[in-house]
Amino acid sequence: MVAVPSGREVRWIDAISDAPGPDGLTLRFRFLVPALGAPVWQEAPERAEADMQALCDGFALPRLATVGPRPAQVVISLSDRVLPFGEVDEAAVQFFEAYSVANGACEWELF
Repeated sequence: MVAVPSGREVRWIDAISDAPGPDGLTLRFRFLVPALGAPVWQEAPERAEADMQALCDGFALPRLATVGPRPAQVVISLSDRVLPFGEVDEAAVQFFEAYSVANGACEWELF
């Protein structure tokens, strides 16, 4: 489990680095949050914002390569179920946020 401000159960699924984003090299960190489909999350998706920021700052940043190209963007995704990357499932609840990395911190970008 990965600790987040909400205290929700969050598990790391994987990191995707071979699918470029609109600005070049993009690292995607995907997380499973089984409770994401619960009404409290669907009624107020902003509850996930602090968790996603914490995942970028506390989980993704320490895992970025210290040697080699820096990603132009880090994407944090939360899903209530494990899905293959790029697969669409109408029943799945998913949240995505994009961040640039500057001065050792994740800066939220409009996604």
